Amino acid sequence: MNFRVDVWEGARIALSSLRSNRLRTLLTTVGIGVGVCTLLAIVGIIQGLNSSFAEQLGKIGSNTLQVSKFPWVMNGDWWEYRNRKDLSLDLVPALRGASEHVVAVAPLYFENAEVSFQERKLASVQTLGTSPDYVVTSNVDMAAGRFLTDADVDNRSAVAVIGAEVVKVLFPGINPVGHRILVDKRPYRIVGTLVERGTVLGQNMDLAVILPYPAFMGQFGSKRSPLLVLAVDAQERIPVVQDRLTETLRRERNTKPGAPDDFAINRPDQLASIYNQLTGALYGVATGVGLITLLVGGIGIMNIMLVSVRERTREIGVRRALGARKHTIILQFLMEAASVSAVGGALGTAVGMGLAWLVNYLTPLAARVDPLTVAGGVGFSAVVGLLFGIWPAARAANLDPVEALRHD
Repeated sequence: MNFRVDVWEGARIALSSLRSNRLRTLLTTVGIGVGVCTLLAIVGIIQGLNSSFAEQLGKIGSNTLQVSKFPWVMNGDWWEYRNRKDLSLDLVPALRGASEHVVAVAPLYFENAEVSFQERKLASVQTLGTSPDYVVTSNVDMAAGRFLTDADVDNRSAVAVIGAEVVKVLFPGINPVGHRILVDKRPYRIVGTLVERGTVLGQNMDLAVILPYPAFMGQFGSKRSPLLVLAVDAQERIPVVQDRLTETLRRERNTKPGAPDDFAINRPDQLASIYNQLTGALYGVATGVGLITLLVGGIGIMNIMLVSVRERTREIGVRRALGARKHTIILQFLMEAASVSAVGGALGTAVGMGLAWLVNYLTPLAARVDPLTVAGGVGFSAVVGLLFGIWPAARAANLDPVEALRHD
């Protein structure tokens, strides 16, 4: 019961002291608020980027593997990778049979082309040459019509599937299925449209035209190295499948024993690992900046509280003479320091969230603040106040009552 009374009385006295020293309270609050605001704004941006990156990796496919000449992360000489023997379509059956866990293999060829319909044109549209397995390896859904079929591939059919952005620009208010578009002035009949997919690693996936790969090579040339994308039936089986693919590729490409691989097997989790390393360093720097600012704010609280102790020495002496115990005095000053710091933390949190929202709204950067981070910002600022209030509180409690009463 006495403890509850001490807490209530301590809180009342602390709030009264804060109200009577508004300017001092404001300056101390600003110091803590700037630290929390800085920390929360940067953390919010990083959390938003993490969420956006994870979402984009999900669009690539967490259960996919990509075989190409070039690795996503090049550790050696670029010319060494450039001089590797090209991949070929002959590898597709071998890769499909490398493991029972491989459910689809799609070759991918890329070219930027001008796409037009009547008087409307789109420049630099990503044009893909692929097979029906692309539906499985890239997790695409149809908005209208159908996707490519084996018959389209076998017959070298001049058909196309177009992305949502192409539909929006070239066919406003029109169902494009059945119409003909020109891809670099060559006609293709539209057989289907894709649902909106958004941006993946800076690439607008909706600004795309998909053709059967024989038709693509007939127009843009066949002397290219395809990207071979494989879908695996379960993500946990990817390491096993990768080992089998390595064996198969070395055998099919006649790689000599002891020679390094002349191909690359890329996995989406490799990108996630690199990204986490980069953002981990950024997160550490941002946290360090925020903590230093909070440290400065905490020192400010300690100095202000020491001044407060000196100004209220006589008051403390009177309270001690009337029977106030040391822990009551300590509790009062700790609550005063924590209150100032918590208020500053709450204001800094609000401003930091506002800055994160503005970054998200006005720039391409994603920003998001988790509720747990908000609670942590306010709570941590209060802890800072408590820590830096210990010395002033202890100094106030240890004042000699007689000497304190003599203080002017």
